[in-house]
Amino acid sequence: MKYSEISHYYHPHHTLKFEYSEFPFKCDGCKQVGIGSRYRCSFCDFDLHMHCAIPSSSIYHPFYTKCSFQFFSKPPGDKPRFCNACERDVTGFVYHCKDCGFDLHPCCAKLPMVLDDGDIKLYLYRKVSASCQKCGRKGRSWSYRSSCKKYNLHVACVKDMLVENWDQFYSARSDLGKNMNSTTSRRLDNRIPSLKSTLQAPPKKSKGKVKKCAEVAGLAMQFVVSAVLGDPTALVAGFVASLF
Repeated sequence: MKYSEISHYYHPHHTLKFEYSEFPFKCDGCKQVGIGSRYRCSFCDFDLHMHCAIPSSSIYHPFYTKCSFQFFSKPPGDKPRFCNACERDVTGFVYHCKDCGFDLHPCCAKLPMVLDDGDIKLYLYRKVSASCQKCGRKGRSWSYRSSCKKYNLHVACVKDMLVENWDQFYSARSDLGKNMNSTTSRRLDNRIPSLKSTLQAPPKKSKGKVKKCAEVAGLAMQFVVSAVLGDPTALVAGFVASLF
């Protein structure tokens, strides 16, 4: 459910307004990167994912049928904790199962089981034996896999790319802004990226087929990035381009 304006206990002094950002932000709730829909304070540099701004008190997940996950504002206990979906540290808002000890970032807990734009369908799996299009390895974290089974992307790999390129992205935007007007800058930010050298295309194909595989894999990457960032409908072309 979306509200135009909310009050939040984690930021009690000001209300938070719903807005849409085409540029990445850091969520002050879960401490993870976000893009697209968010709740933002007009007076402070404070942002929350939709999932963090309006969380559920408890959730169930189809991957853990025996677990009941409760929402916590901070990780329970004194030991370092990690998300069972993306394998990254939990340092803020989290869904935690007291019985099993499993943890899920709010955005990871709400990852769509299917990403579908009408042409490509990607299904979320807890474990996939196929190699990841990005790292080339098998196993690891949850993965999105295409219905044709040719494209597989670890949620962990997407998170790694976001963290590794966070500073570079903002540095590039800063330099771009010094030399270009806002219209030109926005046009570049929204360009369709070329990911041919980024993702591993299936070997031993003709040039035309390799190009097509790279394009489809790049499109799949955009879907997965937007889902991991908390908004499967977000326009992420500019940000994905900046990663590579």
